Formats: sequence, C-alpha cells, structure tokens
Amino acid sequence: MGQDSQRKKRVTITDVAQHAGVSTAAVSKVIRNAYGVSTAMQEKVRAAIAELDYRPHTAARGMRGRTYTIGVLLDNIRNAFFADILDGIRDELHDSEYTVMIGAAGFSADAQRKTIQAMVDRQVDGLILIAPSSQRAEVLTTAQSTPIVVLGHHDPSDLHDSVVDADAAGAGLVVDHLVSQGHRDITLVSSPGTRSSKWARTPEIVLTNGYVEAMGRHRLADHVRICRAAYSDEGGYKAGMSLLTGENPPTAIMTGADVAALGVWRAAHELGLRIPDDLSLVGYNNTTLADLATVQLTSVDQAGHDMGSTAARLLIERVEGHREHAVQTTMTPRLVVRRSTAPPRV
Repeated sequence: MGQDSQRKKRVTITDVAQHAGVSTAAVSKVIRNAYGVSTAMQEKVRAAIAELDYRPHTAARGMRGRTYTIGVLLDNIRNAFFADILDGIRDELHDSEYTVMIGAAGFSADAQRKTIQAMVDRQVDGLILIAPSSQRAEVLTTAQSTPIVVLGHHDPSDLHDSVVDADAAGAGLVVDHLVSQGHRDITLVSSPGTRSSKWARTPEIVLTNGYVEAMGRHRLADHVRICRAAYSDEGGYKAGMSLLTGENPPTAIMTGADVAALGVWRAAHELGLRIPDDLSLVGYNNTTLADLATVQLTSVDQAGHDMGSTAARLLIERVEGHREHAVQTTMTPRLVVRRSTAPPRV
C-alpha cells in the first residue's frame, strides 16, 4: 500500500454528528458555543468530539467567519512580566474554543507591523497588542476591521479597547517609599520609548511624568534624573554602569521593569556595591524574579495576570459581538516592599 492510502482519514463534522446521533447543525452550534444549546446536547457532542479526536479545520472555519484564534503581539519573550500577562490570557480562554498565536516581534516598529499583518493575514479573530511600538495610525487602521485590545498604552480610542496600569500612581508609590527612608538622590531608569510611533501616553511616558511629579511634591525637583535604557537585563546593566561610575551616583534607583532592575543589580555587583547597603533598588511588575530568595526585589505590582485575563475577556466580547463601544480598564498598582531597599548611608 502507498503512503497516501495508509494516512488516516481526517474526521469530519459529519462523522461527529453521526457518532453523537445529532445533526451537523447541532455540532456546529456546540463548536461555536452558540446561544440556546442545551447542556445535554453540549455533553453529547463534546463526548463524540473527544472520542473521535475531531479538530475543526481552521481554514474552513475562517471562511465561515471565525477561526477561534487570538493573536498576541509582544516585543520579546525574556521579559518575565509578559509571562504573567500570557498566563492571564490563557486562563481566561481555558474553557473556550479559542487558541493563542504569539508573535515575539522585537522592539522594531517595522518588525511589529509585519507581525501584526501576518497574524491578520492568517485570519485571527482578534489581537492583543502588548505595549506596541508599531505606528499608532496603523493600529487604528487595523482596528477598523479586526478587534484589538491595546495593553499598556494610555492613549484613548473609539476603535480599540485598552488595559492599562495607573503608572503615574505606581511611580509615586516608589518615590514616597524611598523618600520615607531618607533618600533624595533617586534616579529613574525608563525605556526610551518610541515617540516616532505617535503614541502620546505610553507606559514609560506616564511613569516618567509620575516620577517627576512625585519628586516635585517632595521638593526634590533639583534631584530629578532620568536614564533611558531598554527594558532588558543588558539595558539595565548599561544604565547601572553609567550611573554608578559617574559623578554623584544616586543612592536609589527605580526602574520601569524588574528585568532592567536585575541588570542594574548585576552592574552594582561587578562594581563591588551591595544592595541595599550601598544602593537601594526598586523594580516594576513584581514578577516571580522579584520574589526569588536571593533577590527579594522591592517592586510595584501591576497585576499582570489580571491585565492579561481582562484583555482576553474584553477582546472576546468584541469578537462575539456582545459589545460595540470601546472601553479602557485601569489596574491599581501596589508596592511590594522587600529587602532591596533601606535607608541610605549617612
């Protein structure tokens, strides 16, 4: 026998209907989670699907208007905060028919644009864009035909939903904490951002504004210092080496991401500085890295899991037509104090 004749025949929706003793229309309704299908019918059809190992043909489903696929765009997979967001998305979609396609596009606006277009070409039902650096105008154009949730950017829009953290308040929590310990020379390490992409209120912009406002509130405007660095271990390391070997090194550094804080930590270690004895250090995101026994990094928790689950819920509402108007949901940050901060040396 030839190889083709040995290949197992793909199970069809008709096979499932015959196995369950129902119509193909009934099977289709169960697959689509259509309204009005009885619990008994759902159990009968899902049992047949499991027994036959039936998988709906994605291309065929796309021709009928839905592929049950969600695209998620992020810049890299090394930022542990993104793992928290993805966990939230996964948990929210766990009991649904939707699956997730992840596009790790890098920081380039052009690469992100191409990744978004590739996912749209593959007929995803909707997109979750995590702090995109792609042009805002391009995102708005895509949102006219594909439901989108933008996660991180504070720019409001009638075309897409948004899930954000109250980043200005989060920066204030850090400054208040460090000032209460006696620090005055507090430096912010923040992402350089992508102003050319025309997003006016990215997380790093809002965080920076919150830091400047909080320093002014404590009459420390003359001590404001901002170092731009990528939210990565290498970015934090370079920022740390520059700040800690320069004139008037700060007694405390706050970063816009835990991963960057760990880079600063590595730089301090190489320079023979101890945390928190010689330098207080604060991260942002409160990822699992921050709570490691050997790290114990003070960090701002912005509820990454909740951000992800909320983004998924909002997107499915738009995909399935339950809501037409755009909404913006804001998470409330909280400061988790650990052992990386202490009063400065006198």
